[in-house]
Amino acid sequence: MHLEEIQKIIKMLDESSLDELTLEEGDLKITLKRNKEVNAPSNALPAPNFAQPIYAPPQPQPAQQSTPSATSEPTEQTKETASKKYKEIRSPMVGTFYRSPSPEANTYVQSGDKISKGKVLCIIEAMKLMNEIESDVEGTIVDILVENSQPVEYDQVLFLVDPS
Repeated sequence: MHLEEIQKIIKMLDESSLDELTLEEGDLKITLKRNKEVNAPSNALPAPNFAQPIYAPPQPQPAQQSTPSATSEPTEQTKETASKKYKEIRSPMVGTFYRSPSPEANTYVQSGDKISKGKVLCIIEAMKLMNEIESDVEGTIVDILVENSQPVEYDQVLFLVDPS
């Protein structure tokens, strides 16, 4: 049985009123079941909702100013220029962000540090494994956007680096 045939069968099941379908062809046996809501016991934990992020970093709030000044909020053009100027180092996985190898050790990097390619910037713990995150750019750390011991999401910006 080919993948295209299996996909057609899945589509047919989806469009039908059947709840379950079992097919056998030689040694191959495929059982397809439609998702049904199950009445869970009242003491059961609710199912996790994977459509929502587990952790959303706090969004910065703009400063309130009573009078306009030259240092008011940056315009969209200024933000775009700043984002083009700095390179973003993003999280390659979901996990917990650590700035140092142990609580009593010095941090790997701080704002203002010069870094080179391959320099360890932080550790992300995922499933009890400590993953060292290395820089893929050279430059100066402009900002560290995550606090120590905070959860991070896949592709979340961790560091801003000025490559000049």
